[in-house]
Amino acid sequence: MTRGRIRAKLRRSQLYTFACLRPHVNETEGSVQGCPRVIYCNQPHMHKKRPLKYCTNYISTTKYNFFSYFPKALFEQFNRVANIYFLIAALLSVTPLSPFSPVSMLLPLAIVVGVSMAKEALEDWRRFMQDKEVNARKVSVHVGNGVFSYKPWEKIQVGDIVKVEKDQFFPADLLFLSSSYEDGICYVETMNLDGETNLKVKRAMEATSPLNEDEAFKEFTGTVKCENPNPSLYTFVGNIEYDRELYAIDPSQILLRDSKLRNTAHVYGSVIFTGHDSKVMQNATTSPSKRSGIEKKMDKIIFILFAILVLISLISSIGFAVKINYQTPQWWYLKPKETDVYFNPGKPLVPGLAHLVTALILYGYLIPISLYVSIEIVKFLQAIFINQDISMYDDESGIPAQARTSNLNEELGQVDTILSDKTGTLTCNQMDFLKCSVAGTAYGVSPSEVELAAAKQMAIDLEEQNRESANAKHKNSGSEIELETVITSNDGNDFKRRIKGFNFEDSRLMDGNWLKEPNVDTLLLFFRILAICHTAIPELNEETGNLTYEAESPDEAAFLVAAREFGFEFYRRTQSSVFIRERYPPKGQPVEREFKILNLLDFTSKRKRMSVIVRDEDGQILLLCKGADRLASPLLFNFLTPS
Repeated sequence: MTRGRIRAKLRRSQLYTFACLRPHVNETEGSVQGCPRVIYCNQPHMHKKRPLKYCTNYISTTKYNFFSYFPKALFEQFNRVANIYFLIAALLSVTPLSPFSPVSMLLPLAIVVGVSMAKEALEDWRRFMQDKEVNARKVSVHVGNGVFSYKPWEKIQVGDIVKVEKDQFFPADLLFLSSSYEDGICYVETMNLDGETNLKVKRAMEATSPLNEDEAFKEFTGTVKCENPNPSLYTFVGNIEYDRELYAIDPSQILLRDSKLRNTAHVYGSVIFTGHDSKVMQNATTSPSKRSGIEKKMDKIIFILFAILVLISLISSIGFAVKINYQTPQWWYLKPKETDVYFNPGKPLVPGLAHLVTALILYGYLIPISLYVSIEIVKFLQAIFINQDISMYDDESGIPAQARTSNLNEELGQVDTILSDKTGTLTCNQMDFLKCSVAGTAYGVSPSEVELAAAKQMAIDLEEQNRESANAKHKNSGSEIELETVITSNDGNDFKRRIKGFNFEDSRLMDGNWLKEPNVDTLLLFFRILAICHTAIPELNEETGNLTYEAESPDEAAFLVAAREFGFEFYRRTQSSVFIRERYPPKGQPVEREFKILNLLDFTSKRKRMSVIVRDEDGQILLLCKGADRLASPLLFNFLTPS
């Protein structure tokens, strides 16, 4: 009972001690239950004093700093078994038992540790320079009176209104306010966060979506109350008070740092989390001490060599002790009566132990310290070659290979385990339109990679069977499968212009020939579905003059390219309509059609389909759907079956 009262007193003392000196937080500045963080949008000066003073947007991913480098680097070096052994041998070389001068042992150890520490310092300096480059990136920030000016990322504060332009990274975690599109959407690439190459649609708050110009933020203010920084990328709890109204904030309205703005001219956002408070930095870990598999095996080899060294030294010291005990008294010329503690025939145990230490130092070259110097130098040079290797340069993104650490060079290319949620994570995630089936008729003669691989495998299997057969010698030429029937199309157009995402070949549908097919009405509806049922945005390529499509997934882009090649070109989108330019036959005049979007049901992993309800120019309402056939076919059957 007494201990319980003492604990209660301690708890009360912690609650009320110096309470009068703590800053008072009133109802407007304080937190609400579940939302302890308060942010004043477009008022960054409000966050310069506690408890509203938040961390800066400066980030650092380095392993060391000016004060921690020397102790941490030394600790890293003496995590190696070999360095510990060399350190012990160097300390023993200072004693009178050493057969060598201390310099011969201390100098190699200093070289090994010095080279390794210098390599660590250089690699950490490169990390520092990369961080400096990121912190120095420029972004447009509202400075007052509707004027935006460029500031480096590290100068951004919580509450700032930033304007991020196309193909730029978000400098911090932002609350999505508005975009250049009227409906307040934008497309975001989160490859740096979750590895997904598909674009994700973000929607701004309806109340702030009209603020799509710089001047609109001249008088804009708002108060956000949200959760504290946490590593959860897909959740967010908070609300915003704007224009005397309270609005809930959805996780889809948060733009995370290091994600990239795509297919949108610009977006406006208010800074919520900065620097190490951002979710991507909350998920980041400190640079660990990485050791390769070869280095770990070398530690085991060091243990084996050290055991052999101890065994040899024991045999040598035992022989030395026996010789001193039995033979040394007879060697008068060695003056055995003038003894010291290390050479006493009367007490052979002490000289034997002293000789054990001497033997360990003398035979210490069984463990080559020069090998570690060579390995460290080779690894450092390999890292330089990796950074300059033209074969490891990505032409599309313009990014070369960057060896942030040279400790794992020998692990390069040695894949042990692959963890993946889908095939797109491991492949280039590119879709090609090869075949289609409309009204039970299959179109497309171009072979897929699976068919080519299967045909080649069949040819190899049959060839092996024929070789094993006794009569295969005279029939080898006739037994091989001719891949020409699989590879070559019936059209004979082998020199057709290559179109990304469209490798379809079938003369029955190309060049307007689909108008001659018996199921022409179904084909017309099929092409219109390809051009209407999507969430993509068209962009004009100024170099080629053609339209390119930026979509959430590569299959949507492939469908739109196919529709364009068939004569149904999607060329414009507004908040409420989709515009298609139909051209058939190919030499005829294009007809522009508008389809009003009444409702749009996005594709989800649970629905496995996407649906759109549109009204055509004749006033007819259509429900267009695309998705997985296993899910769409039963739904269509139930829809057509009378109840």
